[in-house]
Amino acid sequence: MTLRDWLARIEQLHSRDIELGLERLMPVARRLGVTQLPCPVITVAGTNGKGSTVALIEALAQARGLNVCCYTSPHIHAFNERVRINGRMAEDATLVAACERVERAREGVPLTYFEFTTLVALDCFSRAAPELAVLEVGLGGRLDAVNLVDADVAVVTSIGLDHTDWLGDTREAIAREKCGIARTGRPLVYGELDRPASVDQCCETLSAPLLAAGRQFGAGPDGVIRWLSGGAESRVCCDTARLGHDNLATAVQALALLELLPQRSLISEVAAGTRLAGRCQAVTDDGVEWLFDVGHNREAVARLVAALAPRGRTRVVIGMLGDKPARATLALLAPLADQWFLLGLPPPRGLSAEALLECLPEGAQPVQCHDNANALTDALGQVLEAGDRVLVLGSFLTVDAVAAARGWNLFKLAATDAGIPVPERTQ
Repeated sequence: MTLRDWLARIEQLHSRDIELGLERLMPVARRLGVTQLPCPVITVAGTNGKGSTVALIEALAQARGLNVCCYTSPHIHAFNERVRINGRMAEDATLVAACERVERAREGVPLTYFEFTTLVALDCFSRAAPELAVLEVGLGGRLDAVNLVDADVAVVTSIGLDHTDWLGDTREAIAREKCGIARTGRPLVYGELDRPASVDQCCETLSAPLLAAGRQFGAGPDGVIRWLSGGAESRVCCDTARLGHDNLATAVQALALLELLPQRSLISEVAAGTRLAGRCQAVTDDGVEWLFDVGHNREAVARLVAALAPRGRTRVVIGMLGDKPARATLALLAPLADQWFLLGLPPPRGLSAEALLECLPEGAQPVQCHDNANALTDALGQVLEAGDRVLVLGSFLTVDAVAAARGWNLFKLAATDAGIPVPERTQ
């Protein structure tokens, strides 16, 4: 079976897309031998900033010369993006072999797509002689498949109102779920200045030392990053941090706790050079700036809008899933949108273009609705002029579909910009 065959098969193993809990999963993980990894583990949860923080931890550790294994989700273009070993996507053959081992260990236990693929990643890492593993939580924390493995350092980047059907409808409740990745006596790094009280309560209950942004570490308006190392404060000035100074400070503090930071001169170099596909990613073509961002909740979109510099006309391309706050998201974008292009995403999870149209603020014009990205980009091509900006956001699906319609592989572009070799992939 090819990797494409395996991914299609894995999608059919469970009747539900999501089923939180570790009871079914833990016996399979034990048979597979992946409940522990042969290296320190940093587990990263949070509503926004997870991917950027993981990318920065990975890049900083590689600058130290470490063999780093990194698990993220979802992917932009190819499944292989989710499993990175020493800075490179896992090869198809490596993933297929891991799928075969997970299938044997499963012994008929129904696993969701995320559960199965998490075990695939852990199996790959257990065989790769890693010196550090960085694991990104998929949904929540306490009951997420990634929480099979004990974190030496737990990171929670931020707490927002997302996935409320699963995690609770308050920041306090969601924080309790996400802080469930912490372990007794091991530190938790919290990366947001506005911290729900339940974060402190969880750390107290677990006797997990809490290091909080704005207190033990943080990023100043002057680009200075500070962190605790060996009981003393350290600092470095980073003029540019493409993935955010706050995310950089969180990543630095997490690595400092494991004494795995590179030398200070390399921190600013990594901050300036690290890119992540689909996170405020710019592609310029014929004088038009295409800006791709997977942001799909209020906090992420507000942060993006605040970071945008004035530039000509802005054409907003957006497609969203049905469980996201479409009305609030569109309201945040309305002040900068000179024209709207609404993309319908496939059911059952995706919103139709017509449903998005109903969520637009009153008076938002002009608007075009499209059901596929090729038709949308063709229509865009009829109106674009040099100096325009196209903002594409709302979902990983939207970003990849529009980029692919333009012939761009965003993951490959981001990796190439950062000097990382990427093999061709078709999945």
